Amino acid sequence: MKTAILGGGLTGIALARMLNEHGEDVTVFEKEDKTGGLCRSNTEDGFTFDTGGSHIIFSRDKEVNDFMCDVLGENKDKRNRNTKIFFKGRYVKYPFENGLYQLPPEDRFFCINEFVKNLIALEKGELKEPENFKEWIYHTFGKGIAESYMVPYNEKIWNFPADKMSMHWVDGRIPRPPVEDIIKSAIGIETEGYTHQSVFTYPVYGGIEALTDALKEPVSGRIITGFPVTSVKRTDRGFLVGNGKDEYLFDKVISTLPPETLIKCLQNVPQNVSGACTNLKYNSIACVGIGVKGSLNDISWLYIPQKEPGKFNRISFPSNYSTEVAPKGCSSVLAEITYNEGDEVSKMSDQDLIRHVTGGLEDMGIINENNEVVYSRVFRFEYAYVVYDLDYLINVRIMKDYVNSEGIDLVGRFSEFEYINMDGCIRHVLDYVKKNFPDAR
Repeated sequence: MKTAILGGGLTGIALARMLNEHGEDVTVFEKEDKTGGLCRSNTEDGFTFDTGGSHIIFSRDKEVNDFMCDVLGENKDKRNRNTKIFFKGRYVKYPFENGLYQLPPEDRFFCINEFVKNLIALEKGELKEPENFKEWIYHTFGKGIAESYMVPYNEKIWNFPADKMSMHWVDGRIPRPPVEDIIKSAIGIETEGYTHQSVFTYPVYGGIEALTDALKEPVSGRIITGFPVTSVKRTDRGFLVGNGKDEYLFDKVISTLPPETLIKCLQNVPQNVSGACTNLKYNSIACVGIGVKGSLNDISWLYIPQKEPGKFNRISFPSNYSTEVAPKGCSSVLAEITYNEGDEVSKMSDQDLIRHVTGGLEDMGIINENNEVVYSRVFRFEYAYVVYDLDYLINVRIMKDYVNSEGIDLVGRFSEFEYINMDGCIRHVLDYVKKNFPDAR
């Protein structure tokens, strides 16, 4: 059976590799000149940056974590996570509820007092059930943690009002902090959150693209780049996949493309389906890579909930992931800014964004007069994060039902339109192959 995989990002490449291992005849179509999608990296002037945002390798899922590490072979190293939140000029331990002792006294009291008040009200049955993401945050953490960190950070990264977002997706992703941890944290006793991230793996050479490069080695001859899929036609003979110039015939099609992109490739799509795809919300990302002379800090990555330092929501330090991603005597910083077409960030030039980020880094004290900026570049991706708005469940169901009825399978972050990380993408691939190709060699 001949199978077409639309999209050569992490999911598409992993699918091709695994199906190939099962003896399937696969072809990957990628519109860009290189594969990797959001998991691409750029090496220039001795600096390597992950162009779709900072990526690390970790997972609660041992099978997935072992798979990714095994694929990298010897090209990997482990690091201890040292993650902070920049709050009112302080570096607060991450997650926020585990670093309350590092807050200014008035903020510490605000957070612990409101958490306790909220907990009492919850136990007495005085809190109404939340109906959106913002209400869920208040319901889970109390007013203090909600207003100090959770709401401003989430509205910054999603670039969307929290009260206009669904809450269905947070179950299991954002846990309610144990009362004991909150109390310990407030009085300065060390506690750890998100322990599955406490140690992470990262390629020594090549950035995160080293993972997708290693994944595609066995199937490199089955990947066609520079091929933007513009048509998928279902015929009596199978599926014709074309780019307006060439067409190829397949028995099966698996899409990793965003729904709106895929729908435009299909014929006679009902208006309600097209409308549902158009109404699915997402945001874009601009990643600003800065290379400087000298050393900076030992932080892995840094969350910035407040508006004052800048529009970036997260800053990572790639030179703390590997000794081979920056020239000797230099350090690197990667700032991530989410945006949507038509907003202020979308209208900023690359130079404007670079000035904005370097100015913010100076204001935060991350770089100083000893850290001469010797490299800077902006990388942009249209599709970055799936946004779970209040109509998400309705629109995504309409889209999936129609695409599946057309005989096309959906696998991956944007085709399934789910907020899943790298390990989630690999897990979806593993599960898909086990379910749909059980008898393959």
